[in-house]
Amino acid sequence: MKNLYIMGTAGSGKTSVALGLALKFRAEGLKIAFFKPVGSVPASGARIDEDALLMKEVLKMEQPVETIAPYVVGPSYLSGQRNSCESLQTIRRAHEAVSSGADMVIIGGAGFPHIMGCLGLDAITLALEFKAVSLFMIRIENDYSLDQAIFHNSFLECKGVPLLGNIFHNVPRPLLAKTEGVYRPLLEERGFKALGIIPRHPEVTAPTVQEYLEALGGEVLAGEEHLGRVVEDVIIGAMTMESALGYLRRSPNKAVITGGDRSDVALAALETSTSAIILTGGLYPDVKVLARAGDKGVPVILVHYDTYTTIEKMSAVARRIHPGDERAIKTAAENIEKYCDWRSILRSVQ
Repeated sequence: MKNLYIMGTAGSGKTSVALGLALKFRAEGLKIAFFKPVGSVPASGARIDEDALLMKEVLKMEQPVETIAPYVVGPSYLSGQRNSCESLQTIRRAHEAVSSGADMVIIGGAGFPHIMGCLGLDAITLALEFKAVSLFMIRIENDYSLDQAIFHNSFLECKGVPLLGNIFHNVPRPLLAKTEGVYRPLLEERGFKALGIIPRHPEVTAPTVQEYLEALGGEVLAGEEHLGRVVEDVIIGAMTMESALGYLRRSPNKAVITGGDRSDVALAALETSTSAIILTGGLYPDVKVLARAGDKGVPVILVHYDTYTTIEKMSAVARRIHPGDERAIKTAAENIEKYCDWRSILRSVQ
């Protein structure tokens, strides 16, 4: 039985790649199991990791979700004062149960590789514990993203974790050529393999208004039946009215953050491709905004945070693949087939 550990930073596509590889390898005749030693608390506050729930259903796993993801933690996890030895024993037992009868276990990394490092349960330590080979996902936003990836790759090598290579995931269309012509060669010059470049598919990778609502809380003032709309971009509506329309037209399917007292900006946004209006500061808008939003089918969400806090909370939101989301599941499998060297990954693991 082999272990493949998929690591990366938050929003780098770990779940999508794990799902796609699991489906592909299963189609090749292997019995695949999924394990996530350190899960994350979802926005709903439930103590069940959503990736474990997804993979249990898609892979028809018999083990309970609590075994597939034995620990579900948040940013204040040390308040529980867990014993690191007991925690590791729990993870070992859970992995043994999940791996029973499997040809390969795909291990999903936590939001960031360093999470639970205080207890010696970070991704690098656990990869060594399970003698796993690793794949590191790269989320490209700018040149610093490649620096970060090379830094993580080098650290994995220094620690003795076998690294198969990297997959560039959810690459924005404007950066595809640069990823292929600049980032990939630089990565390979440093001795690392690029095993795939997956372009962004907003319809399955961009968060929905509902996912932002779960992160922000707040009150839905209009368009509650349209919370499933996809948000491809987030715009701060702090511009003057003279420049508002030209600025707002540049981004399709966007969420516009503005104060409730800026009804002019909200109304201008509603005349462009807008997925949601998010009003900050607890200020209710003019009734004209709600009426127009209702006509357009655009959700309006009122939050009591200031603009900075709202943006900070929204920046942590990533699209989740849910068990019933057949389109996203199918796309995850197609991305592996079309854009990744899955055969090399399979050979290397075996």
